[in-house]
Amino acid sequence: MKALTHGRFRGLDGHAARFDLAAGPDAPVLASLRVAILEADIGRVTLERPEGYRLDRGWAIAPNRVEPPFEGRPRASEEGFTIPPATVAEADGRVTLTAGALRAEIRLAPFGIAWYRDGETVPFLRDRPTQAYYLSRRTGALAHSMERHEGERHYGLGDKAGPLDRAGRRFAIDAVDPCGYDAELSDPLYKMLPFFIVDGARGAHGVFYDNLALASVDLGCTLDNYHDLFRGYRAEDGDLDYYVLAGPTVPDVSRRFSWLTGGQAFPPRWTLGFAMTTMTIADAPDADRRITAFIEDCRRHGIRCDSFHFGSGYTSIGHRRYVFNWNRDKFPDPAGTMARLKAAGMVPVTNIKPCLLDDHPRLDEARAKGILVRDGETGAPAVAQFWDGLGFHVDFTNPAGRAWWADGIRTALLDYGVTAVWSDNNEFEIWDEDAEVEGDGRPYRQALARPAQALLMHKLAYETQAAHAPDKRPYTITRAGGAGIARYGQTWSGDNETAWKTLRFNLTQGLNMSLSGLHNIGHDVGGFHGPSPGPELFCRFVEFCALWPRMVMNSWKSSGIVNTPWMHPEVLPQVKAAMDLRHALVPYLYTQMWRAAEADIPVVRPLLWDFAADPAARDVEDAFMFGPDVLVAPVLEEGATTRRVTLPAHPGGWVDWHDGTRHPGGRTVKVPAPLGRLPVFLRAGAIVPIDEAGALTALVVPGHDGAATGSLYLDDGDTARWRETGRLITLTLGADGAVTAAGEGDLPALSTRILGGA
Repeated sequence: MKALTHGRFRGLDGHAARFDLAAGPDAPVLASLRVAILEADIGRVTLERPEGYRLDRGWAIAPNRVEPPFEGRPRASEEGFTIPPATVAEADGRVTLTAGALRAEIRLAPFGIAWYRDGETVPFLRDRPTQAYYLSRRTGALAHSMERHEGERHYGLGDKAGPLDRAGRRFAIDAVDPCGYDAELSDPLYKMLPFFIVDGARGAHGVFYDNLALASVDLGCTLDNYHDLFRGYRAEDGDLDYYVLAGPTVPDVSRRFSWLTGGQAFPPRWTLGFAMTTMTIADAPDADRRITAFIEDCRRHGIRCDSFHFGSGYTSIGHRRYVFNWNRDKFPDPAGTMARLKAAGMVPVTNIKPCLLDDHPRLDEARAKGILVRDGETGAPAVAQFWDGLGFHVDFTNPAGRAWWADGIRTALLDYGVTAVWSDNNEFEIWDEDAEVEGDGRPYRQALARPAQALLMHKLAYETQAAHAPDKRPYTITRAGGAGIARYGQTWSGDNETAWKTLRFNLTQGLNMSLSGLHNIGHDVGGFHGPSPGPELFCRFVEFCALWPRMVMNSWKSSGIVNTPWMHPEVLPQVKAAMDLRHALVPYLYTQMWRAAEADIPVVRPLLWDFAADPAARDVEDAFMFGPDVLVAPVLEEGATTRRVTLPAHPGGWVDWHDGTRHPGGRTVKVPAPLGRLPVFLRAGAIVPIDEAGALTALVVPGHDGAATGSLYLDDGDTARWRETGRLITLTLGADGAVTAAGEGDLPALSTRILGGA
């Protein structure tokens, strides 16, 4: 690659400063670069080659909820931004662009950009002073390097393995199907999301690369004696198009990134209950009978299950899976099966996969319609290795492919009573370098935008369900994708391993997903892959997963002994206690999911989000905040019956959910944690709405001054018109010890329970 070390200022292009870049003072121009300030706290840098963009569109950017069409948002578009007036000045080999509360100082030689917040004299982000920009003339490769400082922490990148702080590591921006991955070390996993947050002495800022090609992000793994400390991004192809989010706090950056990429879909209330799935049930030759038995087992053991997710075995012929095909030997009457589940209070959700195996019953039809990702050299469908053998992927950039897929969802699933679909195995591992997609009439190479296929598959599922039941909020799930998938629904950490280590690192994996704009998330309860969990590990898994937005028990075990709530009778009471805790907190969780959709605030977040002023909170990686008022400290070690918990500094301290003990903030406490007792603490001054025996209760923790406040969001639980019909109720503790509710419309009946005394 060539180092683009010299810039020539071409002037102010509207509100942006434009430059020509070259490898030397007299070298030919290799690219043009545009620096723009799109919001008071958002900058953008876009590099374009003389022949134009490698891919002239994208699907991630959706500011102000401006929804990109299926064909993509033009790369040059600035729709949805409130662009502040800009000024530009040039002096002493530097160009200064100022707008809103941001300033970009561009040094022409060696070329580099430094970003400043209003009134600051030290940049919060600066390009590496030595050779910050690289571009290949022979391939589509590119690289960008930034200055790094000792002590900076790095968060984000979506569902990556390892600790909360990503510093010192290099990550692949790639997606595979890593079944049974190591939650500490495996890379890549399922999503391609090149967004990270830097937090240090200069405050926090974020960088997002809007490029869907294979890449890597280096957060200090590489040391090179010819350069000072740096971090960098390197892509095999695509365009250098990156956004700078000025912060200056971690929550500022995280919320702004969620806003930039379209926010989080608000899920129906029923999705916040406990859900069950396992490949084993749908794979069994007597699958329908097993579902009936599962319904009866739930009734017999007193387990509330709000939805049942069908593994792909319902589509099988022999041992292979064929999307939109019902195995009528296993399921003679699919509509009847759905009706039985609904009668038992379980909403049916079905798994769908985008690859048609080479003997799929409808493959000839798909070939004739030309709806498969193709080999650009031969025009034949591009061959990919899939789970059950070789196959061909449906192309979601093809209008005919989308129409075919939507028709399959409607006629094979929704018309039988299925409520929601789960897009799985959609990493689009097509490694043929000649693979090409339709691109809505403007074909491009598949390698330029693999995760776009997963996002479009997810979007199509959302829109098909919305059209089928226009008064209801859709619930859709995707395993793969990139930035922007949250605006259509839910995702999770994938096929985790049954191991104690998984608990520890699924926790930080999930926190980084939350910081990356993925707010409706969770983990497979009990571990998907590996050995069946013993009683202790299983119970701790249930406790750990109980207070994430998604709680789905999902497993595939070679032993055939799959995870069920009653798999270990000796800990069933403890398992039920954790599940009851979740169901009690659904009113609070629903309110927090509304806040995520309305205000880009994650439900689950690290302690540093709410308690940045407490240095100890920044170092906590074994606990999390569940909304603003609930601290959760799951037991992560085998054999432990107590738990040491760092409680952030807070006036009035924290109150133990289980026994009402009040603990001072700003210290570490040791609390009992036998099986079935998930350590949970409520913030002093909070009112937490809970469900007790089907009735609303305001759980009150008086603050140090005797005051307490909270909120409760109410609607019918699944209306598509939630922004028009929903109500936010404000809860306040009165001097008489009763809670008053204030808001529009009919106010809910509330009982009051005081926890922790005055």
